[in-house]
Amino acid sequence: MNEKRRPNGRENPPRRADRFADRTPVEEVEGQLEGRNALQEALKSGRTIDKVFVAMGDTDKSLQRLAAQAKEAGAVVVPVDRRKLDAMSTTRAHQGVIALAAAHVYYTIDDILEEAASRGETPLIVICDELSDPHNLGAIMRSAECAGAHGVIIPKRRSVGLTATVAKASAGAVEYMKVARVTNINNAISELKEKGVWIFGTAAEGSIPMYKADLTGPTAIVIGNEGDGMSQLVRKNCDVMVHIPMKGRISSLNASAAASILLYEAVRQRL
Repeated sequence: MNEKRRPNGRENPPRRADRFADRTPVEEVEGQLEGRNALQEALKSGRTIDKVFVAMGDTDKSLQRLAAQAKEAGAVVVPVDRRKLDAMSTTRAHQGVIALAAAHVYYTIDDILEEAASRGETPLIVICDELSDPHNLGAIMRSAECAGAHGVIIPKRRSVGLTATVAKASAGAVEYMKVARVTNINNAISELKEKGVWIFGTAAEGSIPMYKADLTGPTAIVIGNEGDGMSQLVRKNCDVMVHIPMKGRISSLNASAAASILLYEAVRQRL
């Protein structure tokens, strides 16, 4: 057996990350929150928290305060061995706390448009076409919330939902962003068009640079999936295809980075 040894002949101790190496992946479930920020934002938003598992013996005062807030909000707080948290965790970054909350409520397209109307603003929406990476969806939701977008639309099939990893990657934005989960993205696009929303697709071969696109009106920005981009039918149903000018040698951006750039171009135009 080929073993790693130090110069003194003793075996190297396993790295810290290796404690997860042989662990069977835990299936992500909606309603599980991991990390202090995710729980804090859920409590602030008034979301129902059923149970909170806290690392036993942790003397961190901020964690103790968070547990006390959860208990005051009606959650059952259970001290557990940190190894149990490790086994439960899907993000591998639970920070000593995992909460079980009521499942997220999904909204409708009308709810998203009503959100814009209630703010007295022109709709700004992000449509995610079959994103599979929860970190990308979470990052997009974070950017969308910061940019003042009114909602995010995702498909029910072949797409990640609002899991613990999405919640953590969103830095709490998942608690404030209206998310519509639709059966068919193309039908959702048709519904938005009927209600006066312009659909802007994003692709390297887009016909105009994003700076020439008028994003001041009712706007939905479509972000394609990580591998193949937008499906052909979704591309066909977009009103305008735009591209982000590239000056470097790499020809594409991460989905969440592209969404952020386009969202803030919309913000710039609307100032």
